Amino acid sequence: MPLGHNPPAVSVAHYENFPVASWLCPPALRPAVQALYWFARTADDLADEGDATPAERLEALAHYREALRQTLAGAATARWPAVFGPLREVLHHHALQPQYLHDLLDAFEQDVRNPLYEDRAQLLDYCRRSANPVGRLLLQLYGLHDGPALHEADAMCSALQLINFWQDAGVDLARGRCYFPAAELRAHGLSRDALRPGHDTPATRALLRELCGWSAALMQSGAPLALRLPGRLGWELRFVVQGGLRVLEKIRRMDHATLSRRPTLGARDALPLLLRAIAMRPSSTVPA
Repeated sequence: MPLGHNPPAVSVAHYENFPVASWLCPPALRPAVQALYWFARTADDLADEGDATPAERLEALAHYREALRQTLAGAATARWPAVFGPLREVLHHHALQPQYLHDLLDAFEQDVRNPLYEDRAQLLDYCRRSANPVGRLLLQLYGLHDGPALHEADAMCSALQLINFWQDAGVDLARGRCYFPAAELRAHGLSRDALRPGHDTPATRALLRELCGWSAALMQSGAPLALRLPGRLGWELRFVVQGGLRVLEKIRRMDHATLSRRPTLGARDALPLLLRAIAMRPSSTVPA
């Protein structure tokens, strides 16, 4: 389990909810976005990487949370200085809301405990802590605090998290995790124990079809934010929306068989994403 002081050089996609200092991000904000990313990415590694036991992971996350508390109090921390040194500067300069950082840690701890999710409401409550803080922190960096913007950012981030669940269904099952709500499983005559990676059935396809439709509607409800915000942030969010919807499109094309195969975005998707981002209008986020 990585407990070192310096975050490794890794793929930006590892922590999928954070757009890390992309070329669309204003240069002045890139250090802040990078600092927030490394905070989340390192916590993600503590929760997921290596062969530590759940108890050891929870202990490491508790130490990490204490380092956050020390940082919020203005004190230096001996552990993870490459994470909390830059984060201290960002918190001071931008006056970010600390609760969002604690919410992220709550979500990582929940992942370690690997609970069952009874229904969509419980799954959305997880997204409230695992994904929505990312959108809210980014809005704070841009000085946006109004209610409608926060509501739409929450919808967009939750949708992105859910889409990642359905995209990674087989991968998660192989790791012993299941994000399908129990009520949805029962409605399709399924159980968590009966789900197996690499084994798609008409029932699992129907389940994923329904959940993907829910996620698409949630993304659509958050998409107006991308059209109302000017400049680089608006374009960043357009690509977030279209990227999520493109993944759903690929899942649909493979008949929702993600227990067997993980759909991905690649270089061939760049042009369609660009064209769809340009064509977005208030009446529809998915151009005809």
